[in-house]
Amino acid sequence: MTQLEAAKKGIITEEMKYVAREEEISVEELAELIKTGKVIIPKNINHQDCKPTGIGKKLKTKVNTNLGTSSDLVDSEEELEKLRVALEVKTDTVMDLSTGGNLDEIRKTIIGNCPVPLGTVPIYQAAIESKRKGVPVVEMDPDYLFEVIEKHGKDGVDFITVHCGVTQETWGRLEREGRELGVVSRGGAFLIAWMRYNKQENPLFEQYDRLLEIALKYDMTLSLGDGIRPGCLADATDRGQIQELIIIGELVKRAQEAGVQVMVEGPGHVPINQIKTNIELEKYLCNEAPFYVLGPVVTDIAPGYDHIVSAIGGALAASYGADFLCYVTPAEHLCLPTVEHVRDGVIAARIAAHAADIAKGIKSSWEWDLEMARARKALDWEKQIQLAIDPAKAREYREQRPPQEEDVCTMCGEYCAIKMLR
Repeated sequence: MTQLEAAKKGIITEEMKYVAREEEISVEELAELIKTGKVIIPKNINHQDCKPTGIGKKLKTKVNTNLGTSSDLVDSEEELEKLRVALEVKTDTVMDLSTGGNLDEIRKTIIGNCPVPLGTVPIYQAAIESKRKGVPVVEMDPDYLFEVIEKHGKDGVDFITVHCGVTQETWGRLEREGRELGVVSRGGAFLIAWMRYNKQENPLFEQYDRLLEIALKYDMTLSLGDGIRPGCLADATDRGQIQELIIIGELVKRAQEAGVQVMVEGPGHVPINQIKTNIELEKYLCNEAPFYVLGPVVTDIAPGYDHIVSAIGGALAASYGADFLCYVTPAEHLCLPTVEHVRDGVIAARIAAHAADIAKGIKSSWEWDLEMARARKALDWEKQIQLAIDPAKAREYREQRPPQEEDVCTMCGEYCAIKMLR
């Protein structure tokens, strides 16, 4: 039984009880939000020792960390170190996006070391392994794609990105309008290439009921991917993107009716003045399903600083109602991130999420800031470090340039405003 099925039957699960305590919300209210599809608890029945995590309306904004090998750099140990660091700085979920090496082995290793919900993009493995067998991606057997999805479910993957809204209709509308940067989603590109070559519909859309059956079996949440997401500001909120969102809204309803938990993925590169519109459209068209956004990235000209760019967009998006932020690292658009890039990316996204939660009225978030203000008034430096979102960084800076007087900082020294006015 899925969490959604349980909520529909009035059953309160242990996972619901745990999330309700964590979020300081009544379990009855949480169950109602799950029942109506506004909250999900992505937890595969086969993922042992996984912390239940709630994503959606009235809950704290969550942060996801992407990691995984590439075809150019396969180092499983480094990916495990990235996982360790991401957990250390309190990521809420992790996605394995590996495209190099033994994909089954890497995924199982990460799941075995991951105490938070884990997501994957099964089409990556299906396309890559088809190619390894000498079968071009455009000739990939759709049945093999569903076999891979089933495999991920059996292994304990908690949520999967599936680009079901990339249809011939969506692609046609995008082509007619034109774009500056085209399609930047790997999953979207795989499917468009396949559809054009075979002159057939996207199998994930055409055989959606088959997908729902697999997801239902393992309580594997569907993350309906934005394969037509904009890859630059000039392409944001165009007809192709919105057409995909309209189709996704219909698929959300079908998933919820089938008892399958579902969320929606969103852009992408979006100008600040379009973020609110994008959030409102998703919430309206998709029955307020949890919205998972990449950033959004609010300018295209800051490679090396995209963790900051996306934190600006993420804070705004979440304050307008987005529920789940995918982190972006300083290496975005440039290279596979290092362990340190992962750390910086998670912290930036968590700052954005927290800032938005204050705007949303999340009580515990407001109280955290209030506690910091009181520690600063008391010139209690140890307490300030403990309360910092990154205590290690705060301590490092504090100890770099020790002040002459221990109760002040080197910025103000003896002229500390707080100390003077005591």
